[in-house]
Amino acid sequence: MAEQDSQASHPAQGSSPDPAQLFPFPLDDFQLEAIDALNQGHSVVVSAPTGSGKTLIGEYAIHRAMAHGQKVFYTTPLKALSNQKLRDFREQFGAENVGLMTGDLSVNREASIVVMTTEIFRNMLYAEADEHDDPLADVEAVVLDECHYMNDSQRGTVWEESIIHSPPPVQLVALSATVANAGQLTDWIEKVHGPTRLVLSDFRPVPLQFGFCSAKGLHPLLNEQGTGLHPNCKVWRAPKGHKRKGRSSRPPQPEPPPISFVVAQMAERDMLPAIYFIFSRRGCDKAVRDLGVQCLVTEAEQARIRARLRAYTTANPEAVRDGLHADALLRGIAAHHAGVLPAWKELIEELFQQGLVKVVFATETLAAGINMPARTTVIAALSKRTERGHRPLMASEFLQMAGRAGRRGLDSQGYVVTVQSRFEGVREAGQLATSPPDPLVSQFTPSYGMVLNLLQRHDLAKARELVERSFGRYLASLDLVEEEEILEQLRLQLGQLQGTAGDVPWEDFEDYEKRRGRLREERRLMRILQQQAEETLAHELTLALQFASVGTLVSLKAPQLRGGVTPAVIVEKCEGPGQFPLLLCLTIDNVWLLLPCQAVVSLHAELSCLQVDGVRPPELGRAGELRHGDQNSGGLALAVGHMARRHDMTTPQYDLAGEVLSQAQTVQTLEADLEAHPAHRWGDRKQLKKHRRRMEELELEIGERQQLLHHRANRHWETFLALMEILQHFAALDELEPTEIGRTVAALRGDNELWLGLALMSGHLDDLPPAELAAVFEAISTE
Repeated sequence: MAEQDSQASHPAQGSSPDPAQLFPFPLDDFQLEAIDALNQGHSVVVSAPTGSGKTLIGEYAIHRAMAHGQKVFYTTPLKALSNQKLRDFREQFGAENVGLMTGDLSVNREASIVVMTTEIFRNMLYAEADEHDDPLADVEAVVLDECHYMNDSQRGTVWEESIIHSPPPVQLVALSATVANAGQLTDWIEKVHGPTRLVLSDFRPVPLQFGFCSAKGLHPLLNEQGTGLHPNCKVWRAPKGHKRKGRSSRPPQPEPPPISFVVAQMAERDMLPAIYFIFSRRGCDKAVRDLGVQCLVTEAEQARIRARLRAYTTANPEAVRDGLHADALLRGIAAHHAGVLPAWKELIEELFQQGLVKVVFATETLAAGINMPARTTVIAALSKRTERGHRPLMASEFLQMAGRAGRRGLDSQGYVVTVQSRFEGVREAGQLATSPPDPLVSQFTPSYGMVLNLLQRHDLAKARELVERSFGRYLASLDLVEEEEILEQLRLQLGQLQGTAGDVPWEDFEDYEKRRGRLREERRLMRILQQQAEETLAHELTLALQFASVGTLVSLKAPQLRGGVTPAVIVEKCEGPGQFPLLLCLTIDNVWLLLPCQAVVSLHAELSCLQVDGVRPPELGRAGELRHGDQNSGGLALAVGHMARRHDMTTPQYDLAGEVLSQAQTVQTLEADLEAHPAHRWGDRKQLKKHRRRMEELELEIGERQQLLHHRANRHWETFLALMEILQHFAALDELEPTEIGRTVAALRGDNELWLGLALMSGHLDDLPPAELAAVFEAISTE
């Protein structure tokens, strides 16, 4: 998949060491597979459970580089982990061969093995280098330990930037806990860096058993298959009969078991030593106090701890100021977190590895690869407070902590204990214990520092190329393939419709549709005018009909007459239910009707009355009644027809109103124009209209999808350009060249490097007293 010559396989220099001669134990298959990939010149991604032995692959890369006379950079996510690796590698490879670079310390940086935080490595890649001082000149491999930290919302971008900017000749050894999409990570690294092999393993040297501790005791969490809750593990429910006693009264919540109870339960079951994870420094220290005088070690173990503590105190006379923690240590209990002095942490780690410290209360940073394997891990809560509020643990976080349980070669079984809290219980613990690992997602985010560092070394085109090589862009491209397929289907549908429509000039069709719309509106207006005229005329006709004589010709409109307006003659006027009479009329069709005055739409008083004396009308009892005439009435019906042929008796009188006549003329003109229009002679215009509407819908959807695709494909670059504008506004960029302020900002790392740079360059800090300057730096420093 590599697309450039510079991304070709990295040939090994000289012979590579035999792993069988380096390690005094047989290697697992996945370890041998990864070593083989390295020896073939590939980068590797190793995804395996925590505690399965991934670090050995990084160690082999070190042996191999030293055999070739080359260097290795070993990166970790935490300073504490870097410090531990420094100690381990000094013992393994000799102190003279190992260096350290963290945010606050640089030791033996020219050594063959340099341990550093990933941020330091990223910064090194951005830094200016010349031919005589290139820190990566002799580097054969870079180990990215705990590579799953890419998922960290705050720092994950550092791993992406490090991979993107690593020189192609350098082999990358990415060591990750189990993740759902290790294959995608591998494909991306191969695309942006060079040939890369994926090595997967689900093998755990020490199997895990999950337990749950509540106030009732410590019980198995999962069934024998490990697929669901154990039958004896019950979800907590409020006691029956509980009632709220007031508005502010809350339902009862489960009481977490005391820490002393949890520790005692584990001690009874021979589950110590244990790491007890609590998500705050204060919580860890409180847990040490809460254990009171509980002692977890024998007299012999206590004597060994006391001797080691005495040696520590002699070497660090000012370090032991807190008698509580020293006393707890003598009882086999300790706290381990970022607030503890490094030397004290080192002592705790040493004693824990020797099995003398039985319980360590630690924050989750201890789960990040620090070499403190335990028989049991305890997870005190299944949610934690973050910068963005309280949230449940992710499956990967849970598995990372759980993976610290089980000591290879010492334990046949590791234990993971979750604890009932006020907010989480059996159900949440079971879900996390059976959840698959989370996938890696991209946290790549352009920053002010990134913009300035890239523009210091590259032109705008190259900067864009590098920005668009992010893992997020790669993942988006996978989704874009599916989106492009959908787009292609939509374009195909649109093309088929366009083919079906032939060479229809849509401009004419749209003009025709506009005219049709205009005609509809004019017809609607005419109906309104007719209704208004009818209402006005109806009252006048009703009054006039009271005085009309029999034999008067009229025009009728009634439901009984299906032919619309019908000519007729009034033969009798009968008494009606109200003040107006009923009219007995004979129509042109020789039909008798008894109707109210409202059925008359025209009164033809200007025409001569007909003789109706010789006609015998039928007896009709109710309004609306109808009866067909006979020969006796036939002559009169013929006379009505004779008059209707000579005079217009079918147009309602209200249609003859001036405004109605004018509107009728407008409608007739539009109808004539429509019939003369070219589109009037095109086949099935209804179907054409449906096609046109569907084509417009497709064109709109295609446009929206294309716009969304463009945004998703270019969102990082658009952010980059927006940051450039801000940097230019604050004079950190002149055209595309970083200014003095810009170069200062480029050298900083923080949440807002521009603000920090402007503050440092403002001159306001120059004359501050030392104490105030120290306070400022404490406020703006991240480490």
